[in-house]
Amino acid sequence: MLHIVAAPIGNLKDITLRAIETLKECDFIIAENPMTSGKLLAHLEIKKPMRQFAEHNEQKALPKLIEELKTGNGCLITDAGTPGISDPGFRLVRACVENSIKVSPIPGPSAVTSALSASGLPTDRFLFLGFAPRTETKLIKALQMGQETESTVIFYESPFRIIKSMEFITKHFPNCHAVVAREQTKMFEEFLRGTPEEILVQLNSDKNKTKGEFTVLVSFK
Repeated sequence: MLHIVAAPIGNLKDITLRAIETLKECDFIIAENPMTSGKLLAHLEIKKPMRQFAEHNEQKALPKLIEELKTGNGCLITDAGTPGISDPGFRLVRACVENSIKVSPIPGPSAVTSALSASGLPTDRFLFLGFAPRTETKLIKALQMGQETESTVIFYESPFRIIKSMEFITKHFPNCHAVVAREQTKMFEEFLRGTPEEILVQLNSDKNKTKGEFTVLVSFK
């Protein structure tokens, strides 16, 4: 059996009681980065055998993990948030389904839903892009899809590209509503709101505002 266990996206207090209980009772833990996840487990005083499942080793690791999961209980965790969201965990889940291995979600933190819930933008329909398309053409095409379907568009962005992405949005959709959620649940959590140009002014006014992890939301209504 495979348990999909959501981990905190910043604040360690956000892990659920059910997640802690499941991690304590499982046979082994599957982590994207055992070193990063090890810090969380040490904080929770949980010691379990660790397996790695990441993009660089998934083809080699997958067959072994499937064999273990046929007879044992494993927990899949990621560096932060809910496993399988913009990480290779979905391929492990798909393989479990194909091999008739039960998969059970242990819900919890997610940067996507937490940013959306606090954004003030429409939440009835949204389009999640994962990490932002790297080219202007692809990003704008994705945003146009959100505009056509009247969806709030959500994507992750790095501190190295946040300015450039907001410049693209300003250029093509100057009148849209935008929110940039930075460092969610952490000490320097911040939500920047306004038109893309207004947010650019805020980002350029203080270099500290371009540091950390970003979730960008764009709405056309």
